[in-house]
Amino acid sequence: MTEPAPTTASRPVHVDYHAFELTDSDERVPTGFETSNGLVFSRPGHAVICTGISSGPVNVSVQLRRYPPERADIGAWDEVVDHSIETRTGDMRVTCVMDNPPELPTLTPFAPGTYRVRVHARGRDTAPDGHVADPVESYLLVVWPDKPQPDEIHKQTDHYGAQLRAQPSRPAPHEEPVTDAEAERQRLMRARLQRRSSQ
Repeated sequence: MTEPAPTTASRPVHVDYHAFELTDSDERVPTGFETSNGLVFSRPGHAVICTGISSGPVNVSVQLRRYPPERADIGAWDEVVDHSIETRTGDMRVTCVMDNPPELPTLTPFAPGTYRVRVHARGRDTAPDGHVADPVESYLLVVWPDKPQPDEIHKQTDHYGAQLRAQPSRPAPHEEPVTDAEAERQRLMRARLQRRSSQ
């Protein structure tokens, strides 16, 4: 089956605390800090992309596909990892920790469920832990619907990723059971997001 041309878009994205995020809504989900692949980790509804800089802009491109790419294009990148993400709303987007979200398309347009994101990173060793005014790092997120799978490592060559992989992971804080009122509030938010994505 021939795949339609992938949807692509690029924007600067503001980084804080060494990260930008993929989220289902404006609410942040406690994730802990998972360093096993040195680039991306997630919980349902929330994924974190680890950056070398502490704060400032990075270049982010997204490519949305219906089917997996035939091969990984790793030549121009320092790190490339496939990671499974789960969206509860079907409206997972690139977001910022402390800034307004960039104008990038929904990453999960084929309904709620599990997707695969191939995260490409370049430039994380340029200004590690730095605060930059202009982008020195670039990221490409290739996303398609797929079943949950373990991470697949295509390339790992930057020093920043090696440092993260050497650190111990920190689990997410314990979550209290969701009350009926909170469950209803979350249901209303999902309905609002789904209406927004269908407009």
